[in-house]
Amino acid sequence: MDSVALEPSLYTVKAIFILDSDGNRLLSKYYDTELYPSMKEQKNFERNVFNKTHKADNEIAFLEGMTIVYKSSIDLFFYVVGSAQENELMLMAVLNCLFESLSQILRKNVERRCLLDNLDGVFLVVDEIIDGGVILESDPQQVVEKVIQSAKEQIKWSILK
Repeated sequence: MDSVALEPSLYTVKAIFILDSDGNRLLSKYYDTELYPSMKEQKNFERNVFNKTHKADNEIAFLEGMTIVYKSSIDLFFYVVGSAQENELMLMAVLNCLFESLSQILRKNVERRCLLDNLDGVFLVVDEIIDGGVILESDPQQVVEKVIQSAKEQIKWSILK
């Protein structure tokens, strides 16, 4: 029997995206540009993922050789995508951190309109959790503190200009 040894890697997240209740993209970041290089391929993948998961009660899906963990809230669907051999618990930690951080920043109002009104903060949250596919933080409280600090620095710089 031929066993394939996989090299350990810090690059655990292939993509992260948030869709609305109709499957439309609200936010997406793809960290593996070879996976889906064009916008059309990305949207097709997101549509396939949404069609497979929007009525399911599960938290994990396997599609196109990817491990996908997901969560829904009111009119939003949150997805974290990793490779087929990725640890689901690690991906779930990223998903929970994203959701809990957004819940704190959006004052427990995690729904489409509020998310769109605060999209700059949402991008900051994603950037604090993942950088280039590498998981930086999985503690929501730490993420929120970093986002607040970053927002304060941006306000400070805009005042000084």
